[in-house]
Amino acid sequence: MAELVHRFKTTVTATDGRVYVAEAWGFPRDDGLWEGALVFQPDDNGPVLMTGRETTQSNFGALAYWASGLEAVYLEGALGRARPEEPTAA
Repeated sequence: MAELVHRFKTTVTATDGRVYVAEAWGFPRDDGLWEGALVFQPDDNGPVLMTGRETTQSNFGALAYWASGLEAVYLEGALGRARPEEPTAA
């Protein structure tokens, strides 16, 4: 079962101006390791976005430590990874 690891105080703004609150979530694996992903909750009731796996850690405490060190620039990049790709001109 997924567990909330950390809710970031800093909001992240997408290129379209939508503001998100970022959260780190952990997912336990059968082998005892934990995978971490970032979830972005929009402040306007739009769709929630989630990255793929951002890290794998040995236990929940290590995952929480990883999340506590993430800075705004990392969250901005992760939001870019979580958003659907824009069509590009050929």
